[in-house]
Amino acid sequence: MNPPLDDDIFLARQPILDRDQKLIAYELLFRSSGTDRAAVNDGRMATAQVVANAFGEMSLGDVLGQYKAYINATPDFVLGPEVEVLPGESVVLELPADTPADERLVARCRELKERGFTFALGGVAQFAANDLPLLAEVEILKVDHQLLDNHQLFLLACKLRPLQKKLLAEKIEDRAQMEHCFDLGFEYFQGYYFARPTLISGKKLTHSAMTVMRLLDLILKDADTSALERSFKGEPGLTLNLLRLTNSCASGLSVRIGSVRHAITILGRNQLQRWLQLLLYADPQGGEVGPLLQLAATRGRFLELVTQKFMPRQKDLPDRAFMVGILSLLPAVTGQPIGDIVTPLPLPPDVKQALVEYKGDLGRLLALAEQLEKADGDATFDGLIAQIPGLRGALLTECLAQAMAWANQLAREN
Repeated sequence: MNPPLDDDIFLARQPILDRDQKLIAYELLFRSSGTDRAAVNDGRMATAQVVANAFGEMSLGDVLGQYKAYINATPDFVLGPEVEVLPGESVVLELPADTPADERLVARCRELKERGFTFALGGVAQFAANDLPLLAEVEILKVDHQLLDNHQLFLLACKLRPLQKKLLAEKIEDRAQMEHCFDLGFEYFQGYYFARPTLISGKKLTHSAMTVMRLLDLILKDADTSALERSFKGEPGLTLNLLRLTNSCASGLSVRIGSVRHAITILGRNQLQRWLQLLLYADPQGGEVGPLLQLAATRGRFLELVTQKFMPRQKDLPDRAFMVGILSLLPAVTGQPIGDIVTPLPLPPDVKQALVEYKGDLGRLLALAEQLEKADGDATFDGLIAQIPGLRGALLTECLAQAMAWANQLAREN
């Protein structure tokens, strides 16, 4: 029997977007640490124990918010009792495309679908008579873009579209790939194309984003409140977004924050600074929270929580960790290298070093956070963990779950 996996399994996640580039789901990824990888030799038991640990002790509703969870599953896991710990209406079980359709598995799939579960086939790369044995039992087909060139993808999409299944394109690396799959009729998209700079020459910050950067600069230089208020004038959408975010994240207060001066007074400079950082990713007209804002919020909060719990003696480190997480996604907003963005800002040296060079404690934690957001294998992740002695999977899982819940709260409030 395998030893307990509480401390050697890590929870990761990757977002799934619809055709409007709205976040609709997360794929939850379970990977082992390099230290005890040999202990994880039973896929069903590893997944079952992680599901029980992650969602038996944490609230799945808080972790996912209104979004569904895609979970890679083996036939044994689907057939076993462990799957029943999950709330079916919030879960998509993803089986390999070539999973045999034996009678027991087909019957079990139908039983679980009656309980609200949804099924998907992952790794779809071709379509012939025997390629997708479980086709009749699934609603979603996941196509790995990296396995096919554009012509092959076109031919496959032509065969899959008449099946009346939802098509999901995964491992989308850039906007061009996303647009190609969009044109082919894919409904869902998975990958980090939206969190990377689009390679369009001359891309600039919006006027509101430029105002936010000026405000951040004023705060970092400890400017007076009147100067901050003046910078908000003429930006009603920006002001609205600030008030929404501050009210969302200050839920413990007994009063609502109704003005910029009130926000500064009640929250203090440090809190105002972090909400301004979040506003760089928000709709300048005060619209709904987008996937990039949720990713930035999750990453910043995750780094903050890890430093609070793992490095508690460094009092100011969590604030700097939050800043690193938020600012690390600015290239997606500006289309500029991170070094060009942060050089003019009066940031602490360890923050700049982490963002530009991935060095120091904050740099290593940033690299770890980025790796947790990818659906790649364990190798790079294990190497990063080895650079941070004593950091355990249970802590990372707990912090990531709390960070996702916090970011989801932002989305619900907005």
